[in-house]
Amino acid sequence: MRLFVDSCAWISLFDKADKYHEAASQNLRQIRDRAQLVTSDYVLDEALTFLLYRTNKDIAVQCGRWALNADFLDILQVDEAVWRNAWGLFQNYDDKEWAFTDCTSFALMRQHDLWRAFTFDNHFAQAGFLLWPGDV
Repeated sequence: MRLFVDSCAWISLFDKADKYHEAASQNLRQIRDRAQLVTSDYVLDEALTFLLYRTNKDIAVQCGRWALNADFLDILQVDEAVWRNAWGLFQNYDDKEWAFTDCTSFALMRQHDLWRAFTFDNHFAQAGFLLWPGDV
């Protein structure tokens, strides 16, 4: 199984004070040996910046190093085509409060035929993706 990892999952994994920390940690342990994880450069940027300000630089660096060294994680790059696709999503869904980074994730996920996201963000469900570890 291939599973897209959103920034809120990264934040939950590395911020021990996060309300989803235990759930994220347990679920990662369960899936780690049987899934290929996928994330993006924009998602990691968002997570690292958030961790820097919510926790401290050491935690943000720990997250970045972990992501860069995990052999079961692919980091996709947001190129111009994905950026433009995301821009279209961002502009055209007036009834949604999707962050631009979320829109880049949606565009990448569709491009790479990924339909499950390790996230606690219901915006992914609004965009037609399945939340993993299930309804939150």
